[in-house]
Amino acid sequence: MPETNLSPRFLGAAGGRIARALREITGAARMRLTGNPRPDLPPEDMDLLRARVDACLAARGGEVAARAQAVEIGRIYLELSDTGRQRFLGLLATHYAIDHDAVRQASAKLTQATDTAAIAAAGQKLRRLLDPPRMQLLKRFNTIAAGVKFLADLRADLLRFARTEPVLSPFADELRELLASWFDAGFLELRTIDWNSPAALLEKLIAYEAVHAIQSWDDLKNRLDSDRRCFAFFHPSMPGEPLIFVEVALVNGMADNIHDLLDESAVASNPDEADTAIFYSISNAQAGLAGVSFGEFLIKRVVNELRLSFPKLKTFATLSPAPGFAAWLAESANDFIPALPISEVLPVTALAGDKNAGAALLSLLADRDWVNDTRKSKALQPVLTRLCARYLLQAQRAGGRAHDPVAHFHLSNGARLERINWLGDRSANGMRQSHGIMVNYLYKLSEIEKNFERYTGGHIQAANSVREKI
Repeated sequence: MPETNLSPRFLGAAGGRIARALREITGAARMRLTGNPRPDLPPEDMDLLRARVDACLAARGGEVAARAQAVEIGRIYLELSDTGRQRFLGLLATHYAIDHDAVRQASAKLTQATDTAAIAAAGQKLRRLLDPPRMQLLKRFNTIAAGVKFLADLRADLLRFARTEPVLSPFADELRELLASWFDAGFLELRTIDWNSPAALLEKLIAYEAVHAIQSWDDLKNRLDSDRRCFAFFHPSMPGEPLIFVEVALVNGMADNIHDLLDESAVASNPDEADTAIFYSISNAQAGLAGVSFGEFLIKRVVNELRLSFPKLKTFATLSPAPGFAAWLAESANDFIPALPISEVLPVTALAGDKNAGAALLSLLADRDWVNDTRKSKALQPVLTRLCARYLLQAQRAGGRAHDPVAHFHLSNGARLERINWLGDRSANGMRQSHGIMVNYLYKLSEIEKNFERYTGGHIQAANSVREKI
């Protein structure tokens, strides 16, 4: 998912919605504190901010007043610079976290309680203490216009800042759990996006596309042609914001090349005659919802929609990148190349000169133009496709999950690793991430549950043509 910063247009729109909500719910109940923090939130302004947060949490004027104060805090946050936002979030992370001493005391009382009433009272107090004040503050945004979108963007900031400020990571995890409870799949609406959809929504597709960048309006129109489909999940609290969307090509046979699928000059085929649905791009549209799972529900819902609309469809597959392959290969080439057939390795070392096999391979790949050199491309094809098969089938992260994030996504959804496609994506991004290789994952409906169970048990289901490469 691409990194999302709050744009000036969003600041204006969200600020306006928050201001309208403020006018609607505050009236005489609004607590006004003089002055506003400066954009960088210097230390001398922290007391003002803490006073506002404390007043909101105390809710002395009732729930309506507390919501009004939350709106005011949200307005302040939107007007802060990146430095100010980082300091604001740091304040919430350190001063409004769980009181662990109080939790330990409450736990001891719960352990010592003997009668039913005392156990219930101690348990209730412990539950309250485990809900940190910062989350009590953020929950108030659920009932405010644009509040849920505000929280999703706030978490995007948290994730961004947590890369250099680890103290923010627990806060980001807590907010993920809160958002996940609000974004349960049962609340999501599946919509088809086409060329007649509102222009503002089409602009968001262009901005959020994370796999194959949309180059122009003509490119977008081609992706929404009669033999293409685009589906997205929406949430009632964010009706104009897609959460995740998938682009589908209705074709005959399994596609092995993204350039052919996105060719604007190609004539649209008859979708009613298509036998294969190719999922060629899945993009999470909200950076702040990273870790909140939508994809598996989206694919299953889309498959059902397509089967109803196009009865001749028999095959449902992806044309996917292998975004971790190049980085993995740079670290692991020397470990895996010795096990390759010598007949495949010799052409690589011969072209690279006096180098060991691993160094020879990386030396050839360092030449960005190797893809246009017939001799180099021919020498590299068997080596890279075999190494990619080993990467997808054997490289693992903690817990036995596939190292490649896209592979993990589809395998955990019950897909089968079906085919490795040489130079399926020759774009700059495709060459940088995976040396041009693309992968087909097959969703065979009768095998999805079995494949999922085997993957959770540590086994990756793959076609024989892929498995024989290792």
